[in-house]
Amino acid sequence: MQIRASSTLRWYITTIAFLLLNSGISMAQQISLSGKWRFKIDRKDEGQNQKWYNQKLPETVELPGSMTGNLKGDEITLKTKWTGSIYDSSYFYHPRLEKYRQPGNLKIPFWLTPARHYTGAAWYQKDIEIPADWKDKRIVLSLEYPHSETRVWIDDVEIGAQFTFVVAQNFELPARIKPGKHTITLQIDNRIKSINVGQDSHSLTDHTQGNWNGVVGKMFLQAGAAIYFEDIQIYPDLKTKSAKVKIQLKDHTNSSSSGKITLAATSFNTKNIIQVRPITVPYQINNGNGTLEIELPMGDKIVTWDEFDPALYRLTATLLTKDGKKDEKQVQFGMREFKAVERHFEINGRPVFLRGTVNNCEFPLTGYPAMDVASWERIFRISKAHGLNHMRFHSWCPPEAAFIAADLTGFYLQPEGPSWANHGSSIGDGKPIDQFIYDETNRMTKVYGNYASFCMMAYGNEPRGRQVEYLTKFNDYWKARDSRRLYTGASVGGSWPVIPNNEFMVRAGARGLDWARQPESISTYAKQIEQFKVPFVAHEMGQYCVFPNFKEIKKYTGIYKAKNFEMFEEDLKDHDMADQSEAFLMASGKLQALCYKNEIEKALRTPNYSGYQLLSLNDYPGQGTALVGVLDAFWDEKGYITAKEFKRFSNSTVPLIEVPKFVYTSDEKFEPKIQIAHWGKEAIQNAHITCRLIDEKEKTVFTYKFGPFKLPVGVNTSIGSVNYSSNPITTARKLKLEVSIDGTEYVNDWDFWFFPKELPQFKSSFYYTEQLDAKARKILEEGGNVFLNASGKVIKGKEVVQTFLPVFWNTSWFKMRPPHTLGILCDPRNPALKEFPTDYHSDMQWWEIVNKAQVMNLEDFPAGFKPIIQPIDTWFMNRRLALVLEARVGKGKLIVSSANLSPNLKGSPAAQQLYFSLQKYMMSEQFNPKFQVAINTVEDIFLSPSKQQFDTFTKDSPDELKPKPKTN
Repeated sequence: MQIRASSTLRWYITTIAFLLLNSGISMAQQISLSGKWRFKIDRKDEGQNQKWYNQKLPETVELPGSMTGNLKGDEITLKTKWTGSIYDSSYFYHPRLEKYRQPGNLKIPFWLTPARHYTGAAWYQKDIEIPADWKDKRIVLSLEYPHSETRVWIDDVEIGAQFTFVVAQNFELPARIKPGKHTITLQIDNRIKSINVGQDSHSLTDHTQGNWNGVVGKMFLQAGAAIYFEDIQIYPDLKTKSAKVKIQLKDHTNSSSSGKITLAATSFNTKNIIQVRPITVPYQINNGNGTLEIELPMGDKIVTWDEFDPALYRLTATLLTKDGKKDEKQVQFGMREFKAVERHFEINGRPVFLRGTVNNCEFPLTGYPAMDVASWERIFRISKAHGLNHMRFHSWCPPEAAFIAADLTGFYLQPEGPSWANHGSSIGDGKPIDQFIYDETNRMTKVYGNYASFCMMAYGNEPRGRQVEYLTKFNDYWKARDSRRLYTGASVGGSWPVIPNNEFMVRAGARGLDWARQPESISTYAKQIEQFKVPFVAHEMGQYCVFPNFKEIKKYTGIYKAKNFEMFEEDLKDHDMADQSEAFLMASGKLQALCYKNEIEKALRTPNYSGYQLLSLNDYPGQGTALVGVLDAFWDEKGYITAKEFKRFSNSTVPLIEVPKFVYTSDEKFEPKIQIAHWGKEAIQNAHITCRLIDEKEKTVFTYKFGPFKLPVGVNTSIGSVNYSSNPITTARKLKLEVSIDGTEYVNDWDFWFFPKELPQFKSSFYYTEQLDAKARKILEEGGNVFLNASGKVIKGKEVVQTFLPVFWNTSWFKMRPPHTLGILCDPRNPALKEFPTDYHSDMQWWEIVNKAQVMNLEDFPAGFKPIIQPIDTWFMNRRLALVLEARVGKGKLIVSSANLSPNLKGSPAAQQLYFSLQKYMMSEQFNPKFQVAINTVEDIFLSPSKQQFDTFTKDSPDELKPKPKTN
């Protein structure tokens, strides 16, 4: 039966469905417990012995909320006992950072700074009134997302204790509790105790959400029937167009009874509302328990759920006892099958490529996850606007609101058990965590298992211990228990052992860009994944850093402050570069976007690659401050790439090219091969592809058309080659190749540089040298001009390792592992660069110039001095660096390059062109350096090491830097 509904009616139905879902049992009565609670901190663990549940607690807080949000707990000091690893403790010892360790100016670099911090027991108390008509009903206290171990008293009777990071905690009140006034007392403890999930787990670490104490979700008392639905799990079957409904019944009084159960289902967010014919079956409860398994025919016209059409149903289950008692429960679900078929994923029989990001529980205003559907819908819609369809939750499980929102928006989720069992913990060693992981994942699948978006699951992140044995059994357990999703033991780096029975792999090892060699777009990750016979998803792809956006500081209007950003901004000012922060952000951001584009495209062109999980689309404020997102921690754009621009290379359908390089001389063939990666809703018929070359004035200089083609789903279709000749050209130029599918949104583009094979030869009016020798000194003293090629000779700055790639994750967490820079900054309007086509940031033509080139540390140069080409340092050091600089020295003028630029370059057309541009500049009247610099200051670059050096003061290292055990 189908009923066409208006948009208003559909909105009304959806809204009512949400209200019903969020109220749990639709017929139950509820009393909200939100509001003021009495409160007391239990620093000495004396509350239970002193029976605080019998006392009136002296302070007050607002719940839902955290202690931090209520400004309860301790002030932040150098002695604060944080939950999380610190691998770079130079903050505590380095003299340069002493001023940030002072009371009143305490600024920590590791993560965001909360208003208060406390780990331990705290007590919460509220008086309630149980209505008279609740007599003889089953009454449940529901607390959504306490953090994390909770004990509950009703008056002076303890009614239970629970410990979970993943679901609401429900406590049944005593069966014969009388109507009237009562007192509920909670003791909540957020310490790591015998069950240690790992101090860096995103379920509790200060690196992300913070180890808060409190209750942040829905809080209510609920009264319902004595006989009730304990659990309903729905297993869709698309082949038979039916849903298997598994039901667990309970009788609060442990009695036996019988009656009828009616099941009905209705789609609620589809164009045509589909009502499934109800069925009624008998039930039997014996000694308080009953189970049923019912096959529910869904009708001839079912609607399925996926990223393109997220159609949802709501099941209504009604229980009627023989004596007229009634219970009802509603459950949201989708008709979908998410499977691994050989080396790829399928959704409802159609191939799917996972374009994902990792969610690390970054909620900078509150420090704890959003508990409302609207906030999560915003996150998923922003992700979809960037072309993504998938999200992994790193060592944590989001609240129910996230699953509801993902269902509505069509987003594939991989929640995880709340554990990174590594730093201070392990699995498979007989510790309490071994059972806890099973308990937590069982709780997750019971409460969230019906949500269509819950497609994948893992124990958690990168464990240590007897992991192969433990995770193999974990996979076997879940594969036998619940077939609605796919299982992988853990999400891991490339050096972790392979779990042989994973249904899919989430691993590193097949990610990254090999830009130690000339950038190209032909190579793939095929060799790295050939050993795996199941779908492969790249673990934590990207991790390319940008410079901090100090304008973001004002966004921290909640209980967390960006003291880390404040520290970096002040340190930048101390290094005489405060006026360049915005330029550093934009230039480093352009390089970051270029890296993400090339890595994602490499994944898309790899045969049998099944997806990637970026780390991440938004910034990670912990682990030393990892600014790896094109979005900030608030999911807002930073200004250097839009969602529409990002989606050009990260989408269900992406034009790709194969080229051996991006820099050409005029005599070389330019023949890019075109292909289309298509993972859309259906095959594209009669596709016409247009290729255009566009110059820097947006003028089309060349057009080529292909087609028609049929583009099947799940394959890369080869289109053909473009053949363009740039010969003859006499001046360097940049051209953009744009490839689009006519009549669609699908378009992608790449920049190329074309340089003359031969440059004009003329006699230089300056002295070229590779040493600051006596001749150079004499020429400068007498007012002449000198070009100093200092490549390979730098001492002051030698410790700074520059590659074409930017900082990975951040230099604090990885103890200054190279590279140390974030690209370059230059002014394309500078007459020194007039003959060299460039923007203000790194791009492919710079690769042969900057990759592995030394940089110069200008720590002794005059205030305000700016080089021609400036590498951007890691924000933990903020050194003023130069690749090419100009200065007045003596009566003369000097250019110094730590990149290898010379008149004798062969096979390096971009470097040759840059030297040519600098050469012409030095011979022009425009060569007029602004700053006078003493010759001894210049000379010291080649004599003395940098005064500012890095020392972590910490011996321990993150896993990626530790020696790896040999594995068979």
